[in-house]
Amino acid sequence: MKIKKILISQPAPADLEKSPYRNLVNKHKIDITFYKFFEVVGIPASEFRRTRIHIGDYTAIIFNSKNSIEHFFRMMKELRETVSEDMKYFCSTEAIALYLQNFIQYRKRKVFFGAQYFSDLLEVMGKHRDEKFLFPCSDEKQTEYTKALDKAKFKYTKAPMYTSAPKDLTKFDIDSFDAICLFSPIGVRSLVKSFPDIKEHNVLIAAFGSSTHAALKENGIKLNIAAPTQSAPSMAMALENYIMGKEQESVIVTKGEISHRGVRSTITSSSRKTKPVIANKEVYKQRMEEKKAQAAARRAERAAEKARKAAAEAQNSNEAVATKVEKKTVEKKVAVKKEAAAPAKVETKAAAVKKPAAPAKTEKKSAVKQTAAKKPAAKTSTTKKA
Repeated sequence: MKIKKILISQPAPADLEKSPYRNLVNKHKIDITFYKFFEVVGIPASEFRRTRIHIGDYTAIIFNSKNSIEHFFRMMKELRETVSEDMKYFCSTEAIALYLQNFIQYRKRKVFFGAQYFSDLLEVMGKHRDEKFLFPCSDEKQTEYTKALDKAKFKYTKAPMYTSAPKDLTKFDIDSFDAICLFSPIGVRSLVKSFPDIKEHNVLIAAFGSSTHAALKENGIKLNIAAPTQSAPSMAMALENYIMGKEQESVIVTKGEISHRGVRSTITSSSRKTKPVIANKEVYKQRMEEKKAQAAARRAERAAEKARKAAAEAQNSNEAVATKVEKKTVEKKVAVKKEAAAPAKVETKAAAVKKPAAPAKTEKKSAVKQTAAKKPAAKTSTTKKA
């Protein structure tokens, strides 16, 4: 079946030339119509209060989309609550983290994000397990994100703040399209709601992600073009492969890797090495023994390094104690010398006070008085002789 017109259940890109669908339009001359199959509606504050969730009881918030950011701060405004300045924010990607600048003062010390997938964010969150996490999300009972958080055994609280409502698609003439591209289970529900007899229409169904494939299977809808695959990691590439007549490959399902759009993402062989399959049991056992020996050697090396560090710390502490003892002994010796020198000075002062200088002077004075008393007597004797 030739494809000339496609309906894609996503909003139109800002610049089609920079989008992955540009080859379909320019090279294959295909007419593409973009239309989002659902809309995000915020849950009112009166309904949120019934959950009895108090934002002030939490120290960290998990954001997996821009919708979660917008509706979280909308809810804070409706509840008239303020977010603490010490609150930490964990975002699935850097783009979502940068989007926070529209609502808070961006600081690296309280904003964390993953490299590309939600599993990368879980690794970052693993260093902050003591935090009380709040997860603003849709009202769906369970999603790929909640499954990943439960599997990683994080203690978090799910806070439903918005819901996805299907749009009315009856304005479209489904028979005028050759293919319809779906990206989420809510998109499948919207299509089935507007066209209950979609199985009877002669239109190809393309779907991205295992959760979307499962939703189609539940509704009994045949899947014609599946993505992601090894040669087609995106929907645009899967459509191009189908147009060029290439055979349909098996879908890649990678555990634990979730994109910020909620669907599983492919990982090519260049980004992650595949484990070799060993058929010979003896070779397998030998490899396992080698791995065990290498692990034991690494553990022994880490233990030896730890022992060396402990010995160095003990030696440093002993040297510090020895220097303290030596310092105290020197201080004691100095103090003893000072005490020994103090009594000698006191004795010298006392001896200086007891010098018999004053009596000698008095003796001299008395001798002078006696001589002075004797002189007049001599004069009288001479006068008598005369």
